[in-house]
Amino acid sequence: MTAPTPPRLRFAPSPTGYLHVGGARTALFNWLLARKTGGTFLLRIEDTDKARSTDDSTRAIFEGLTWLGLDWDEEVVFQGANLERHRADAARMLASGAVYRCFCTSEELTKRREEAEARKEAFKYDRRCDLLPPAEVQRRVSAGEPHVLRFRVPAGETAWDDLVHGVITFPNKDIEDFVILRSDATPIYNHAVVSDDIAMGVTLVMRGDDHISNTPKQILLYQALGATLPRFGHLPMIHGTDGKKLSKRHGATAVGDYQHLGILPQAMVNFLALLGWSPGGDFDEVMSLEQLIEAFSTDGLLRKASVFDPKKLEWMNGQHLSRLPLEALEPRVTPLLIAAGLATADDLAARRDWYFTLLDLLRVRSRLVDDIVRQAGPYFRDTIEYDADAVAKQWKEPAVVRPLLAATRETLAALPDWAPATMEEALRALAEAQGVGGGKIFQPLRVALTGLGVSPGIFDVMVALGRARTLQRIADAEALLGTMG
Repeated sequence: MTAPTPPRLRFAPSPTGYLHVGGARTALFNWLLARKTGGTFLLRIEDTDKARSTDDSTRAIFEGLTWLGLDWDEEVVFQGANLERHRADAARMLASGAVYRCFCTSEELTKRREEAEARKEAFKYDRRCDLLPPAEVQRRVSAGEPHVLRFRVPAGETAWDDLVHGVITFPNKDIEDFVILRSDATPIYNHAVVSDDIAMGVTLVMRGDDHISNTPKQILLYQALGATLPRFGHLPMIHGTDGKKLSKRHGATAVGDYQHLGILPQAMVNFLALLGWSPGGDFDEVMSLEQLIEAFSTDGLLRKASVFDPKKLEWMNGQHLSRLPLEALEPRVTPLLIAAGLATADDLAARRDWYFTLLDLLRVRSRLVDDIVRQAGPYFRDTIEYDADAVAKQWKEPAVVRPLLAATRETLAALPDWAPATMEEALRALAEAQGVGGGKIFQPLRVALTGLGVSPGIFDVMVALGRARTLQRIADAEALLGTMG
């Protein structure tokens, strides 16, 4: 049996804004399928809207895809460069009779639309220009009268077997004769897309289901041009946690924004892949790019809308953060530590082993790279700020806490070696001698050392701080408690 021909898929964004998460998800699914099947992933920039297309938006698309690791296999196609082919394809359909010239002005169409609304009827172009005698059409063309080209929709219905939704059928009577070429001879979206997809040899069009209404028109254009139909698949929309279509009101929707918020690209890819797709069965949600490629199948595409939950994304990021090799994590954190004034590059290089141990310690409780930086302050600064809530909770009885901290400091100062096991044994013995639970020692100590109510394991914290800084922090806390009455 002959093996199926690997598909040719494309991602075709318009450079009229940033690369949003919905577009990135569409690109990812196309890319995963191409990589899984040995197919080809193509990138086309649909820049025919010259008024709204910008170089900055194009650059943002390239940067977003590159950040996500979604590489394309052939040279980027710019739709605006294909104008002559768009016109030639339109001319072919005009010659075959699939298309006709329409001389109706926008003012005339607006008036008829308003009249239809007044009658409480849906407006549909009445084909009056299709009824013009050929000689009249030629006279108007020769006179230079502006006109558009309209596609003559045939009777019957248009159907396709959608990769996601199954068979979808549109009665052609519900599709008006649509314009394919404007009066300035520039193409309308549906025509340009079909012309380009044919030229690029696209065999599977996978995109958002907001394009479903475009598909019957595009199928009719394929048929009129005598081209082989691609397979179509329409992905469900992405909603916010309120169930409404994802938009700026839900927070960041640009891929580039998440890059700057401390999200790892592999976490973003993992999160996006599970919006509208499931590998099936009992699976680990945290997957590498290689695992996603291996697991991806169109059988797992879901019909229902998916929910973009920022908290789930942050959780996913934390999972990837904890699995990232320290050698890969370090260059992401170091510039931020330097920018925060916590350390210099030379200082970090000189204490590389200690620095890597600290990174490994801090990432356990971090969901974002920025969380690591926020936790890092106590390990670099000589003095710390105390969190008001932590102080109120753990130091609410200064007269009780201060002597316990003093005893803790004296116990730690007397230790023969600075190791977690030795510290724990000594401090638990102290708690027993003082007649208190271990928490009465450890929690106030945590605030004294970090200024925070939550931190990595207290003994790991002390190892990272070192003996001298640990003892000084406790002494500073004792002094502060002495002023609190």
